[in-house]
Amino acid sequence: MTVTTPAHTRSTLAPPPRPRRRVSIEPYLYLLPHALLFFLFTLYPIGYGLYISLHRWDLLNPVKAFVGGEFYRNLFTPGTPQADFFWKTLLNTTFFTVISVPLLLFASLGLALLLHRPIVGRTFFRAVFFMPGILTVSVMGILWRWLFDNQIGLVNAARELLTQAPPIPWLSSEGLAWVPIVIGTIWWTVGFNMTLYLAALGNVPLSLYEAAALDGATPGQSFRFITLPLLAPVTLFVFVTTALASFQLFGQSLIITGGGPSRSTQSVIQYITEEGFTNAQYSSAAALGFVFGLIMLILTAAQFGIMARDVRGEGT
Repeated sequence: MTVTTPAHTRSTLAPPPRPRRRVSIEPYLYLLPHALLFFLFTLYPIGYGLYISLHRWDLLNPVKAFVGGEFYRNLFTPGTPQADFFWKTLLNTTFFTVISVPLLLFASLGLALLLHRPIVGRTFFRAVFFMPGILTVSVMGILWRWLFDNQIGLVNAARELLTQAPPIPWLSSEGLAWVPIVIGTIWWTVGFNMTLYLAALGNVPLSLYEAAALDGATPGQSFRFITLPLLAPVTLFVFVTTALASFQLFGQSLIITGGGPSRSTQSVIQYITEEGFTNAQYSSAAALGFVFGLIMLILTAAQFGIMARDVRGEGT
């Protein structure tokens, strides 16, 4: 027997109360260690560095006078050491980036194309070109400083043996001092980019080359219209990461040339370090670091904008 509830009775019944949603703190507990480390090693140093740049910081004086943007104005005041040396070293770093990034791109792509073919000893040569990347910058710098030493360097010794010419003062000549820095950096880092290109080449379908060959395409045309377009995302990634790493030039110029001669190879990070730890101008060094960091953020945003536009273009 079924008991029915009248319509007027059903309409007056209140809906059952919804259970309260319990807020679990477990996900936040998992995020807590990372949040603490991010605060201690990222947010706090940034905030503390900004505080130092706005005060006249002297370790021997307990009173830190507030000076506002004085040390930032020094960067844009002609005649101050900060304005002269900061923009000069920034120009040096830009020059190194403009020279080394294209060379690294071409060298890594060329090596990847050679070692992608089924040649004898391919695995051995891949390891040989990748191994310099595991060295520290100090080892790499000492090695290339010795190779290009003005008196006892292996390069000058080989040149004198072959041509009987006098040694070239590589490390003490403006312009020539960049040669060991650029060549050493390429030798040191080309293996990693080569590995990225090798992985990308392994994902290119062989059927595309077979179809192109049947249509009468030459190897050069296959490289231009098949290989290069399919390697475009990897090339863009290599370009962005290599450019950012080149703007952070420090160890190579410090060890190989010491920033000389006449600061012609001194990088901007090397000058910021000198201003803070050699000249004890902590507030000035903090201001220099923030301005350079802002420049790097602008460059990074521009490069990632190019990457996003490229991805959208591929999607359409």
